[in-house]
Amino acid sequence: MERTSKEQSVTNDTTKNALQDTSKNSFKEVSGQDTVLMKDEGGLETVVTITANDSSWNQVSKNILHLFKGAKVKYQGFELAADYIRLDRNTNVLFASGVKDHNGKYVGRPVVIMPGEAPIAVDSLLYNYKTQVPKTFGVMTEVDGGYIQAREVRKNIYDEMSLYKGLYSTCNLPYPHTHFGIQISKGVITQKQIIAGPSYLVVENIPLKFIAIPFGFFPKQDKKSSGFLFPSFGEDAARGFAMRDLGWYLAFNDYWDSEIRGNLYSKGTWEASVRTQYLVNYKFSGNFNLRYGSFVEGVEGTPSYGRSKDFNFTWNHTQRQEANPGTSFSAAVNFGSRSYLQRSAAGGTYDMQAATNNRMNSSIAYGKVFADGKINFTSNLRHEQDLATGRLSLDLPTISLNVSTFNPFDSKDRIGEQKWYQRITVGYSMQAQNRIVTMDSLLFRKESLKDFTNGMQHNIPVSLSLNAFKYFQFNTSVNYTERWYLQSVRNRLSNQLNGYKMVRDTIQGFKRAYDYSVSSGLSTKVYGMYPKMGKIEGIRHVITPSVNVNYRPDFGIERYGYFKNYMDTTGVTRRYSIFENGIYGSPSEGKSFGIGFSIDNNIEAKIRDDKDTTGSGFKKIPIIQGLTFSGNYNMAADSLKLSQISFSGRTSLFNQKVNINFSGSFDPYSYDKYTGQRIDRFAIKDGNLARLTNMGLSFDYSFNPKANERRSDNIDSLRNSMPNMTKEQADALARISTDPNAFVDFNIPWNLAGSFSMNYARVFDNQVRRMETRLTSTVSIHGDFNVTPKWKVQFSSTYDIVNNEPTATQISIYRDLHCWDMSIGWVPMGRFKSYNITIRAKASILQDLKLTKRQSHYVY
Repeated sequence: MERTSKEQSVTNDTTKNALQDTSKNSFKEVSGQDTVLMKDEGGLETVVTITANDSSWNQVSKNILHLFKGAKVKYQGFELAADYIRLDRNTNVLFASGVKDHNGKYVGRPVVIMPGEAPIAVDSLLYNYKTQVPKTFGVMTEVDGGYIQAREVRKNIYDEMSLYKGLYSTCNLPYPHTHFGIQISKGVITQKQIIAGPSYLVVENIPLKFIAIPFGFFPKQDKKSSGFLFPSFGEDAARGFAMRDLGWYLAFNDYWDSEIRGNLYSKGTWEASVRTQYLVNYKFSGNFNLRYGSFVEGVEGTPSYGRSKDFNFTWNHTQRQEANPGTSFSAAVNFGSRSYLQRSAAGGTYDMQAATNNRMNSSIAYGKVFADGKINFTSNLRHEQDLATGRLSLDLPTISLNVSTFNPFDSKDRIGEQKWYQRITVGYSMQAQNRIVTMDSLLFRKESLKDFTNGMQHNIPVSLSLNAFKYFQFNTSVNYTERWYLQSVRNRLSNQLNGYKMVRDTIQGFKRAYDYSVSSGLSTKVYGMYPKMGKIEGIRHVITPSVNVNYRPDFGIERYGYFKNYMDTTGVTRRYSIFENGIYGSPSEGKSFGIGFSIDNNIEAKIRDDKDTTGSGFKKIPIIQGLTFSGNYNMAADSLKLSQISFSGRTSLFNQKVNINFSGSFDPYSYDKYTGQRIDRFAIKDGNLARLTNMGLSFDYSFNPKANERRSDNIDSLRNSMPNMTKEQADALARISTDPNAFVDFNIPWNLAGSFSMNYARVFDNQVRRMETRLTSTVSIHGDFNVTPKWKVQFSSTYDIVNNEPTATQISIYRDLHCWDMSIGWVPMGRFKSYNITIRAKASILQDLKLTKRQSHYVY
C-alpha cells in the first residue's frame, strides 16, 4: 500500500489514481472535493460529491472508498456528514459512523439529511443508493415537539419509518438522560400518526411494564392538538386525598383554546373549571375562567355537616395600542360567591393572601382621545363586592370627560415672558355615574332596579401660580363644582298605629346643586447645615413649610334650598340635605374660613467613603425622608377649630437595606369619657400635648439584596443571548419580570428576607365605656435556597405577635428534571393544612429560557 501526500496528488478522479498504484490501492489526503460517477436506477450516470477534511483511502481491488474525519457525501437530495464514511460501488451501499478519540469517547456521529426533512443524528447508518432506503442505528430525531430515540430505524419509499426498540419522550437529551418516556418495542411513523406495538412507561430509566398497552395510535400534527391533562396527587386535611387538575385540553385553532379541569377529593368535595384563552396578534388577547365547586364541610352525622356550592368567574382582556391608536379597551373581571376562595383554598393554589381576601373588584374600561390629546373620554363598568358582609356595589356605567388645562388669556403669537394674567389656567372635567348598592343575594330581583342612583358632576378649576418675594411660591385657585341629580329626598313623620315613624321619600325630577371655594397659599424651602462630626462631613436639613388660606361660603342657608328641617319622633328638629343619598354628595353646610399648614422635612448626611483611596469620595446617607406634619384651623367654626395633626415619614438603615415607613395622627383635643366624643378642650390642659389616636409602622429586610438585581441581570442576559426570541418567549420573560413568584430561578442560589408590621389605634368601646387599645403586629419571613443545582427549597411563614400564634406557613420543594418539573408543596398547619405532589412537562419556551414553571395555573 502506497501513501502519497497532498503535494504528490493533484488528480481529482480516484480511479485514475488507482491505475498508477501497483498494489491496486490508493490512499491520499484530501482537503477539497472529489467526484464519483454512479449509475442510478434507470442506468443513467449521476454524480456523487465527496469531501474529507483528513484523508481518503480508495480500495480499488474491492471498489470501496473510505473517507475519514469531517467526511461529507452528497447524492441528489441526500446529504451525509460523519467522521467515517465507507462507499461500496459494487452494491451501491454507503455506511457511516463515528470514531473513538484518544479518550475513548465516541465522536463525529453521522448527521443525515433526507430529501425534504430536518437533519437527524444517528450512531451509524446504512444507505442504498439504488433503492434509496436508509437503515439507521441509534437514531434520535424530533417529531413535532417530541423526540424519538431508537436502536434501529428503517425508512421506505413511501416516506414511512419503521423503528425497533424506541423511546418516545419530550426530552431532547440523549439516552440515558431521559427521565420520562414511552418505550416502544416496534412501531411505524407515518405522516399523520405513530402506530406503536407493545409499549410501556419508563420513569428515571426504570421500566414500568405493569403500565403497558398492547398497541396504540398517537396523532402526529404540526399544530396545536387536543389531549389529556395529567393530574397531580396529594392530601388535604379537611377534604381528604386529592387528585387535582385532571382534565382535557381543547385546541380549536391558532386563535383560541380551552382547558377543562377537575379536582376530586376522597371526602366528597369536587371542583370543575373551564379556562379559555384567545389571542389575535397585534390586536388583542385575553382569557376567561369559570370555576364551580361542591364543597363538603363538617363530619358526617353531625349538625355541622353539609354541602355548599360556590362559583367564581374571571375575565381579563388587553388591547394592543397599535391596533386602534387613540382608543383603548381593557377588562379585569372577578366576581362570584363570597365563600368560593376560602372553601377552594384560592382555587387550589393555597395562596394565603388570595384565600383571606375579603374583596372582589371588576372593571371594564373604554377610552377615546380627541382633539390631539386635549380631550380624554373614558367609560367604566365597575363591580365591588365585600365577601365578609355580602355588600355589592355596581357602577353601570361611570363616564368621565376631561379637558386639559389651558391659558385662556395667553396668545399663540406672544413674544417674551408671560404676564401675570397670562399665567391663569382653566380646566374642565365631567363625571357621570349610575350606581346600585345592595346585597349580593338581592341583586337579581326586580325591586333592585328601583335602587339605582345616578348623577352628573361638573368641575371647573381656575388657578394662578407666581413667584413672590424672591424666595416664595404663591398659589391661588378658585374651584367651582356643579352637580346634577334626577332624584332628591324628603324626610317626614308618618302617623302610624303605634305612634310616629320617620319616612324618607324619593322625589323624581331634575335638581342642580353648586358650590365653590377659594384658596391661596405660600410655600418656600429652608436649608440648614450641621457642622462636621468625625467621618460625617455634614448634615443637610431641608424644610419645606407651606401655609394656605381657604374659604367656602355656607351653602346650608335657606336661599340655596339644599338643606331642610324635620321633627323626629322625639320632637327634636333635625336638619338634612335633600342630596344626602347623591352619588357626588351635597354642598357642605356651614361656612369655612381656615388656615391649612404643613411642614415637610428631609435630612441626609454626607459621609466620607473609606473605600475611596483618593480621599475625595463621599456618599450620601438618608436619615429621614418625607417627615411631614399637616393640619387645618377653621376660624369660622364655633368649636373644635383645629383638626387632627397627621404625620408620616420614612427612613432606611444599614446602607439602605432596611426600609422603615411610619404614619399616624395626633388629636389636640380631649374626649368625653362616657361617649368617646371629642370635646372643645385642648389635651394640653389635661397634661398631654396631644393624644396619639393611631400609628402604623412597617419595615422589611433582605439578607441578599442583590437577588432581585441578579434576577434582572439573568433575564437581560437571556434576552440578549436570544436575539431571535419569539413573541411567546418575550411574553414569558415579561411575565417573569412582573411576577417574580411565578417561576423558580435556579440562577439565584439563595435569598432570605423578612418583614415586620405594626398598627396601633385608640378606639372607644361602647360596651365598657372607655378607650381601648387595638394592636396588631405580625412578622414574616420568606426565602429560598438551592440544595443542589437541580433542587430548590422555598419557604414562607407569618407569625402573629399579639396573639402569639403562626398564621400562615408554606414549604415548597422543586426539582428541575430538564424537560419536566417536579414540585412538592406542604402547608403544615392551619385551615389549609395539606400537601401536594406535581409532575409536569415544561412548556417548550421555558425549556429554551432555562427557567422552571412554578404555578400550574399560570398562563404562558
